[in-house]
Amino acid sequence: MKLTIAVPSKGRISDPAVNILEKAGLGLKNATNRKLFASTYNKNIDVMFARAADIPEFVEEGVCDMGISGLDLIREADAEVEILSDLEFGHTKLVLASPEDSKINSKEDLKDGMTIATEFPNLTRKYLKENGLNIKIVKLTGSTEIAPFIGIADAITDLTSTGTTLNMNHLKVVDVILESSIKLISNKDSLKTKTNLVEAVNTSIEGVIEADRKKLVMMNVAKDKLCDVQKVMPAMSGPTVSEVLSSEATVAVQAVVDEEEVFELVNRLKNAGARDILIVPIERII
Repeated sequence: MKLTIAVPSKGRISDPAVNILEKAGLGLKNATNRKLFASTYNKNIDVMFARAADIPEFVEEGVCDMGISGLDLIREADAEVEILSDLEFGHTKLVLASPEDSKINSKEDLKDGMTIATEFPNLTRKYLKENGLNIKIVKLTGSTEIAPFIGIADAITDLTSTGTTLNMNHLKVVDVILESSIKLISNKDSLKTKTNLVEAVNTSIEGVIEADRKKLVMMNVAKDKLCDVQKVMPAMSGPTVSEVLSSEATVAVQAVVDEEEVFELVNRLKNAGARDILIVPIERII
């Protein structure tokens, strides 16, 4: 039984999506030549490259079993899919924005008869309905930022991550409609009929995400200094201590710690009596 995962063929989330699959043990064969389908090093799992915007619908309809796409695209397509994991990259916001000199400073300033330009008509329509507004929507497929300045719209809804593009185009954020990041999704039927494969993929990818900001810290510690070292040693479930065969007076200690703790931790460990300290990257935590 084969399982197919849809991955964006290009754009800002394509390479990170392929990278997370590779770290999860699903490296692509002939990865430099991205055709429609690619085999992975698992004989039961293939990858299909597609437009990110099409992936939610492809997964919903069963064209593929699983997919990687943004929450904004999933919600825009109103796709009936199972969201399995947040892949914790591609963070962005769908915002309502207006020109800096506009009188539209909040959603309360929107009036019936105004026009909003957007690449996300469904999410925008839902937002307007929730706020009881009867406003015309103009769908654009690019250059949304220019719409208010050429008389097409009074405001826009658009994606932003840092706000730089909006600022460069003299636009201000009026309201946040949706906060988005990249998700791993599954077809609902595949989740039932290919449960083992779907769960195996999800578990491996979650292991990569869990390990992404972790490091394995390893060291040798004199037994009489062990208590001092343990006091300063954070860990997921306590450090692992094992005997060093070549020395009755020394033990080996290791623990998984958050990456941001490593810099200060090394000095604390050294002062507590640890030596031969190694900092090792982690590929996955299951």
